[in-house]
Amino acid sequence: MGGQKNIYDLEERTAQFGEKVIRFCRSMPRSEIARRIIDQLIGSSTSVGANYCEADNAESKKSLDIKLGYVKKSLAKQCISCECQPWRFQKLHI
Repeated sequence: MGGQKNIYDLEERTAQFGEKVIRFCRSMPRSEIARRIIDQLIGSSTSVGANYCEADNAESKKSLDIKLGYVKKSLAKQCISCECQPWRFQKLHI
């Protein structure tokens, strides 16, 4: 399934997303609660790209569907961590 160059270049975009979230998290104030949220944000945002790369290299349609499910779960965690409020990500410019 992988190997084709997609015009949307999701591999690069998901990598940039993870990097932007890391930069955003570095700017957040530190507290006990913030550290837990930062850990969740960084973990879920960077796993999006990793899971996408796995899906892109899937060997079958079924494998692709399963691996894309992991990508969706990572994104859902991201939304839950930020309560899906776009203004929280304005600094990311995505």
